[in-house]
Amino acid sequence: MKLKKLVSVLLVGTMLATLGACGSNEKGTESAAKTDSSSTEQEMVSAGEDGITIWTFTEDLKTMAEKYTEDTGVEVVVNIIPTADYPTKLTTAMLGGSCDADIIVGEPQMLDDFFDNGFFANLDDLGAKDYDGKIVDYVWARGKDSEGVQRAISYQITPAGFFYRRDIAKEVFGTEDPTEIGKIFSNYDEIVKAGEELKAKGYRIFASDSEVSYFSGNEAWVVDGKLNVADCRTEYMDLVVDLYQKDLTAYANQWSTPWYQAMAGEVPILTADIQNYQDDSVNVWDADQFAEATKDLDTTQVFAFGLPSWGVLTMRDHVGDTAGSWGFCAGPAAGFGGGTYIGIADTSNKKDAAWKFLQWCTLNEDTANWWIEKSQGDAVSLISVLEAHASDENPTYGNQHMYELFLELAKKIDYSKVTRYDQTIGDLWGKAISNIKTGAMTKEEAINDFYDQVESTYAGEIQVER
Repeated sequence: MKLKKLVSVLLVGTMLATLGACGSNEKGTESAAKTDSSSTEQEMVSAGEDGITIWTFTEDLKTMAEKYTEDTGVEVVVNIIPTADYPTKLTTAMLGGSCDADIIVGEPQMLDDFFDNGFFANLDDLGAKDYDGKIVDYVWARGKDSEGVQRAISYQITPAGFFYRRDIAKEVFGTEDPTEIGKIFSNYDEIVKAGEELKAKGYRIFASDSEVSYFSGNEAWVVDGKLNVADCRTEYMDLVVDLYQKDLTAYANQWSTPWYQAMAGEVPILTADIQNYQDDSVNVWDADQFAEATKDLDTTQVFAFGLPSWGVLTMRDHVGDTAGSWGFCAGPAAGFGGGTYIGIADTSNKKDAAWKFLQWCTLNEDTANWWIEKSQGDAVSLISVLEAHASDENPTYGNQHMYELFLELAKKIDYSKVTRYDQTIGDLWGKAISNIKTGAMTKEEAINDFYDQVESTYAGEIQVER
């Protein structure tokens, strides 16, 4: 079992290579004004005797470290490792006794294995229990290990919803009100119905069918050691197949050039072959080549994007002239995605200094207020600060009170339904869906293949009942 957990830690890096979580970075750098290579073999730099050293995959921690040094005078050296390489780099160093980091981090899907393998120190011993109730519940819960010991805390909440075009909503549905538009996204059947109405008007409901991935079912994949394929999972499967086969999206792969372009206005309606990379005449990652190759295709405008709260920053940077005409509403399930959780390396001999930095990043109201302004819209996890900013108006989203809704959605997230198996099993379910929607397999064949894959991956660990 121990070996399987270690292998899981290493595999998660490969899975993360395709994620677009807020703050992830593709460079390897250090603290103030220093730069290192992006290779996993990069030389890791350490702080002096009175400073602290950070290993992370996000630029956020570099920005915070610079502010912390400015405020306290403490030297903080930040080593940024590409997200896909981070689990392997940290695991190898921790197991080999060569990790000199004081602060280490993890995304939600990394944490269970990191905790089980003893990488993260006990924060309760340093005073974390004193802050119980001050951080949004699901974030606080995610930072606990299987024994209920606090080992990491995030400065963010990442509840998911739909960012939608208010002008298109008014034209097609007669209202732009977030509560009313939320009803359109309240269940899978309503989403398909809305997609058909939008298509009849010349629009597409989504740029890609990946927009609903954050709402893929509000049930645990594993319950009491048994695989749990709940009805909501097969209903989600049917939704994605309908979106694809009924031509309700623009067939723009998430994170590709046309996906970003759809935030600002018209984009070509691609083909299924392009989406699945079977037509290699169109490079969806090169803007100039893409524009030339698709100039004769029909175009459309996209209604909505399904993203966690950090999407407020992604959208802000790409909406262009459509800024001000967007809104945000709830989705059909309490989804969330990403988030950077900060902990202390169990091997650190500077735990007290590291705890002061962690407190400053996650539990300090002044820091949280500064971060909201510095990040230009990130959703912090400190409840008191979220409440204080509840009436803030965001001009990109029609002056909507974004923090009020983010907090409301975050309170609905039930972390007890999240398991260590979600990433891998979810990917296998996604593969089954892809096989069905493209016609590679029938629904029955794809689901049986999914069962086979789960049995093979978790032999002796998860019981599969068909």
